[in-house]
Amino acid sequence: MITKKASPKVTRIAWGSISIEGMRDRLKDAKLYPGGAREWDWRETGTRHTPGIQPTDVAELVERGAEAVVLSRGMDGLLQVMPETLTYLKDNKVVVHILMTNEAVSLYNRLADREPVGALIHSTC
Repeated sequence: MITKKASPKVTRIAWGSISIEGMRDRLKDAKLYPGGAREWDWRETGTRHTPGIQPTDVAELVERGAEAVVLSRGMDGLLQVMPETLTYLKDNKVVVHILMTNEAVSLYNRLADREPVGALIHSTC
């Protein structure tokens, strides 16, 4: 039997700051996935608010075993999601949820209790 890794929970979210269980440092933006989390550095893929979250931003979550993904649009909803990203997730049979940051964190933490889930959390705008 293969044991699936648990996704770490977000312990605190505030403007510009995310705390994640098992991590000492706070992050501004976070990638969470089964078995871990790290800073989401937009410079890695050239992500901008518009056109938004790209397939390359979520690929790591899928590769690490996420069967569902929660995408946060930011505190004010300014971060968009590219249609190609939704197509990528659908093609990989990954359920996607797109919400404002506080709602995204709440849903992510609930899902983390019961399934391999990943998330991209944006803590500002």
